[in-house]
Amino acid sequence: MVVIGKPMGKTRTKPEHIPERTVPPAAGGSSADHLTEAIELLFFAYRDFISDPDEILIEYGFGRAHHRVVHFVGRHPGITVAELLDILRITKQSLARVLKQLIDRGFIEQETGKQDRRQRMLFLTATGRELDQRLAAPQRARVAGALAKAGPGADSAWRAVLLALVNEEHRPEVESLIAKTSAG
Repeated sequence: MVVIGKPMGKTRTKPEHIPERTVPPAAGGSSADHLTEAIELLFFAYRDFISDPDEILIEYGFGRAHHRVVHFVGRHPGITVAELLDILRITKQSLARVLKQLIDRGFIEQETGKQDRRQRMLFLTATGRELDQRLAAPQRARVAGALAKAGPGADSAWRAVLLALVNEEHRPEVESLIAKTSAG
């Protein structure tokens, strides 16, 4: 791996070798053009994918960090603060601010760990579960519609592409987390 910078105190890495041509070019276009188009589509898709929850979050005076915390606490009831930090890859200070707001406003509650009293386990309250559902509903509808429009096999291709975008060293962890949640 090659270090490519230390923005905001974190080191980012990229693979030393990225193949020149991993996707066939579009008709008449270069591979670079095709990849740039795919990247651009990802930017536009993310913009629109997050737009509905963003409008809901504004009603509460919350931002995207609140959304991510609500999502992962909802998907993993009893998750510890340390586990949440590992998933979100944000600073303790950033999480503390967001978590305090969610706890103070009654969306999340925390319990002390039974085996380790230093642990703080997080759970959505009834109000938190309601917010989680409100935020997820338009995104589920958008993804379901896109997969249906893309046709048979789109869900497998979608999963494969997104998983391949995750840094290789994190894929097993991400797959395990998703599988554990889906099984539970």
